Amino acid sequence: MGNQTFQPEFILFGLSDLTDSQIPVFLLILLIYVATLVGNLLIIFLVASDYHLHTPMYLFLGNLSVLDILIPSVSSSHMFFAICTGNNLISYSSCITQVFFFTWFASTESSILTVMSFDRYVAICHPLRYTTMINIPLCVQIAFFFWVYRFIFILVHTLCVLRLAFPHPATIPGLFCELYQLIQLSSSDTFLNFLLFYLESIILGVTSLLVTFFSYAYIFKTIVKITLKDGRQKAYSTCSSHLTVVFIFYGAGFFNYFQLKTKDFLAGRLISVFYTVITPLLNPIIYSLRNNELKKALRKTLSRISSTP
Repeated sequence: MGNQTFQPEFILFGLSDLTDSQIPVFLLILLIYVATLVGNLLIIFLVASDYHLHTPMYLFLGNLSVLDILIPSVSSSHMFFAICTGNNLISYSSCITQVFFFTWFASTESSILTVMSFDRYVAICHPLRYTTMINIPLCVQIAFFFWVYRFIFILVHTLCVLRLAFPHPATIPGLFCELYQLIQLSSSDTFLNFLLFYLESIILGVTSLLVTFFSYAYIFKTIVKITLKDGRQKAYSTCSSHLTVVFIFYGAGFFNYFQLKTKDFLAGRLISVFYTVITPLLNPIIYSLRNNELKKALRKTLSRISSTP
């Protein structure tokens, strides 16, 4: 294991160079973060309280909302601290912890989105077999499996990072500690770390994309055969929200990954903000605006609140 005696902390670049606009940017990100918390907590509350939403799709949506709270909480926590205190240093243990939890939550969200696409495939392409193939106990087990599986996989990643040595001082050119950037900073042999990183990206990432792609290919093939306009519209509405979230998540993740290799720090940080703060905010907005069942549940909740003396 690499000797960590001489690198007890990193310099997190963050927003330190934006001296004139640091406070407005901080307030904007804080506002987005609060809105993200409110939006996703509302979805979790609606899914938990309305028995009409106690279905496999909304169970996965609840998991997605939990992850959309955790991801910006992990990625933004030290940035808020740094701006409030003026201290851009982050300890080695805090950086490793941030890397672990952010990577765990982001990769778990990828798995949940993939399962949601398969759920929609079964619901639309095999509606008569849906209740026998997909049920709440099975979905709980699937969600639990992906949370635990991703935890173990990312734990292996993190343990491999612990063997690395880093130069002193080590500056991280971003808003928070990310796995790829941390590996790049190391002065040790990083072959094993990059091998694990690319194996995960290729095997798990490509597999998730292929499952999502083929699920929706069959879904759209089935939808065009539906003769009733109302039936076709309902099928589109149940899929469009999830597909939009998938495009945003993978699109932002794709650009975020490639910005880690660039020296354009400003562009990279803007992409990181979009990926880690804005995307979790867009998800509840997309689902609440395009999902009729969620809107009905929200109206029922608001009517109960307004009628309470």
